[in-house]
Amino acid sequence: MPKRAAGAAAPEPSNLDIELPLLMEAIYLKYSYDFRDYSGASQKRRVLHALSQLDCPTVSALQARVLHDPTMFHQLLQYLTIPVSEMFRDPGFFLALRQQVIPVLRTYPSFKVWIAGCSTGEEVYSLAILLREEGLLDRALIYATDINPASLEKARQGIFSMGSIQGHTANYQKAGGLRAFSDYYTAAYNAAIFDKSLRENITFADHSLATDSVFSETQLVLCRNVLIYFNKKLQDRALGLFHDSLSRRGFMGLGSKESIDFSAYATRFEPVVKPERIFRKL
Repeated sequence: MPKRAAGAAAPEPSNLDIELPLLMEAIYLKYSYDFRDYSGASQKRRVLHALSQLDCPTVSALQARVLHDPTMFHQLLQYLTIPVSEMFRDPGFFLALRQQVIPVLRTYPSFKVWIAGCSTGEEVYSLAILLREEGLLDRALIYATDINPASLEKARQGIFSMGSIQGHTANYQKAGGLRAFSDYYTAAYNAAIFDKSLRENITFADHSLATDSVFSETQLVLCRNVLIYFNKKLQDRALGLFHDSLSRRGFMGLGSKESIDFSAYATRFEPVVKPERIFRKL
């Protein structure tokens, strides 16, 4: 294949590269959900999967259906957000929370936690169990937020498949669990129904890291495996929200593949347990 001569015009963008930003702009204008600064590769992968599942030949055809049918938008939303989680995911993170962060939270008469991008609630219940075991759940107010209403509703219910419980149990034990994991749920109809008392101090709410602002002062923010789906601009916006939300010397926990090293907030936090991505506001 001959090489393009110096100074020649760049290759024309593909239809997909043109259609994707138009779809995201249409979603923002019509429904106020802002995916415009999500990672391009992740966005493309998810939309292509949605096309095959929703029987749309092109992104433009999908855009037309989304604009004229809110039901179609909510179907697409499940593909754009893809709730993937597990309880006590990355057990070393929760063990580090137990050993390094809990002793500080114990010094507060009451404290607030923000779990941003809580998905279907696995991490929310993991933290509630950890705080219960440390005698701190009654002192805590936990805000669990997400942009996906279906995921939030599942999180509120606290019902998870029994097929996932074996993995959750292994994670719990590696995270320093103090009891039998089965103490926290009732098995029925091939589902694990978690103790409703775990939810008494949890507020589930709709919140977008792309468009919404800080809503409360907190002592701990967890946002794990969410920033990897954002571009740098949106990552910085989210980190700014967490920084502004945290009280003096508050803690922030990120996912195992996430970093603040090259962000606008790299100098605003110090590592507490760097391998586990736990930081403290300076």
